[in-house]
Amino acid sequence: MTSAKQTDDSVAHLRELGFDPTAPPAQATAKLESLRSGANQVAIARALGQIAAPEAVALLAEMEMGSTGELRREIRRSLYRLRQHGFELPARETSLSAAVPAATESGLGGMMSVADAEGARIVWITKARPGGGLKRLWALISESEGLLAITAESLSRKELRSSRAELEQRAGARLVEADWTLVDFIMCEAYRHTAGNRRARVGNFLTLRTEMVAASPPSVDFRHPIYGEFAAEAMGEPPPELMKEPDIAAYKLPPDAIRPFADEATQLQQSTLVLNRMVQEERVNAVLDRAIDQLLTGELSYRLRRRLEDTGYYFARVGKRLQAGWATAAAAKIRDGAELKRSPFFRLFMRGQMGAMLAEHQEKLQEQPRLIMTPAEVMRARTAAQARMARRGRLP
Repeated sequence: MTSAKQTDDSVAHLRELGFDPTAPPAQATAKLESLRSGANQVAIARALGQIAAPEAVALLAEMEMGSTGELRREIRRSLYRLRQHGFELPARETSLSAAVPAATESGLGGMMSVADAEGARIVWITKARPGGGLKRLWALISESEGLLAITAESLSRKELRSSRAELEQRAGARLVEADWTLVDFIMCEAYRHTAGNRRARVGNFLTLRTEMVAASPPSVDFRHPIYGEFAAEAMGEPPPELMKEPDIAAYKLPPDAIRPFADEATQLQQSTLVLNRMVQEERVNAVLDRAIDQLLTGELSYRLRRRLEDTGYYFARVGKRLQAGWATAAAAKIRDGAELKRSPFFRLFMRGQMGAMLAEHQEKLQEQPRLIMTPAEVMRARTAAQARMARRGRLP
């Protein structure tokens, strides 16, 4: 009875959002997919169990990737109900056994890794050869330095599988299938941001690219596919929980840019003149506001936006769709010129940047003799000295 009531309540909630359980199965499933969000996931999984169609099974299989807890249990129950109606879960290929990246009708496919802590990642485009096998355009990219290396080579499908497995093992992260137009944009953008004195080692990039892609390089106003995939989430507010994702928290603004703000906040926290904690926090928050306003603009904000877009895209392909929606929302804030200092996520992001700078500074101080004392340390040292003298009877 409880399960039946839960199903009725879920359907009623989804009806309010535009879901029609009497619609054709493909249409009903598509509507449920468009409603996917953290708040609706369990209800959607429960509703899919009532749609006897292969489309419902496929969506449940996708939702199961990376799911945990109540959501995973509900997905399993729905899949069990659908199996009783003769709909089996399709065979799933792992990242290491997948034959080749998904290709479009043009014979092109794409792969990408997530950026590491240094902002480096691997991307490639593949193209089927008429005589069999594939041609691969492989690139190593840095967020700060642009295109670091480019290689074009012909491979058999078995060699491509082996290369992918080796790269995943060395990188410690999965490579995921990606829209080849996105990968092409990533490569071309990296080339545009490569300094002139570094282009010599990748100078043949445009020539190699023409062997794979006939179209001209994409323009800088390329629309990232993540906004179409998470259109509803892009309109929301990114939660602070996004900073718990290592791939987001690892992003670092240039040290020279963040240092003045980190130093000012540190001085305020150590000052002996500001005794009221509330006043002290207000002043630190004012520094935080200025850091967000001055740093998250122009090229720096564009780089952060691109990291959020691509990481969100990657999250979606490893089953972390909730986090993918959050990253999309954060990227959209930058794209739309929103007032970022009012966003809890961006405030936490900037605090993390300043805190990392302070931690690094403190580590360096511990490694070398102290020559300069902060005002707070001077006061503590003076108080300690007076106490020692008093104990020795030298002060009244």
